Amino acid sequence: MNILEIKDVVKKYHNHVANDKVTFNVPQGSIFGLLGPNGAGKTTLIRIITSITGADEGSVKIDGQPLTDMASALVGYMPEERGLYKKMKVGEQLLYLAQLKGMPKADAVKEIKYWFEKFEITSWYGKTVEELSKGMSQKIQFIATIIHKPKLLILDEPFSGLDPVNANLIKDEIYDLNKKGTSIIFSTHRMEQVEEICKEIVLIDNGRIILEGGVADVKQRFKEGKYQVKYTGQRPNVTSLHEVDVMNESPGEIIFKVRDGGNSNQLLMHLINSSAVITEYKEILPTLNEIFIKQVTNK
Repeated sequence: MNILEIKDVVKKYHNHVANDKVTFNVPQGSIFGLLGPNGAGKTTLIRIITSITGADEGSVKIDGQPLTDMASALVGYMPEERGLYKKMKVGEQLLYLAQLKGMPKADAVKEIKYWFEKFEITSWYGKTVEELSKGMSQKIQFIATIIHKPKLLILDEPFSGLDPVNANLIKDEIYDLNKKGTSIIFSTHRMEQVEEICKEIVLIDNGRIILEGGVADVKQRFKEGKYQVKYTGQRPNVTSLHEVDVMNESPGEIIFKVRDGGNSNQLLMHLINSSAVITEYKEILPTLNEIFIKQVTNK
């Protein structure tokens, strides 16, 4: 089952094609990374999913339903540019936004009370947003996004403006919501966060998908045959292995590269049979940040 199905979505603005035949699915219950450089078409796609704007071509289904007002009520969206009313009191604002999503007033009041107690912010109820710090208003925006218990949660740079303690607090809530069945689309430029949080990704550039798949599979796809070896005692000698190069070296550590067509098992066996005491041997996989830059810049 897929919570979101996007097929051949096209969106044009004058002479600019923001989305060009975009097709991908977000599995039910997943934490899914929607990635791309600035201007790639991510925001346009999110606006289509959330019914802020419409696609020129293609189709979008949420939980098996065509994109309608009813289907969009299944979505919670926290944009990078926060959308709270600065002069409005926090509690009244959350109540208003919850009712816009179709929640009965009594249920909305109950949920607001629950989240305020959980985040230990009950004293904020009567404050206006402009009285809050950026981190505090971020928490309110998060509550506003999830209060109606959406099936699909779209988070755009959710940790922006948060200190490490509050970033971990929100991260824990994201994991908890996911465990309870909420599907999550996570959009950020922080690739280390994507590696930590997401299981699958799609990378968009110039309106088109240029890379997609599971995070672990993508990293395997772009591996370069590099291995880190740590040792004590005599330095291992690999000059007899013609398919192996030394990339970098420091006391007690060597980075090897097995050339295309080479055999990493031969390197391992040679190291085991050497006079050195091998304390660590591991393959070095590229980071998502390295893959992102390589794919977007074609370098």
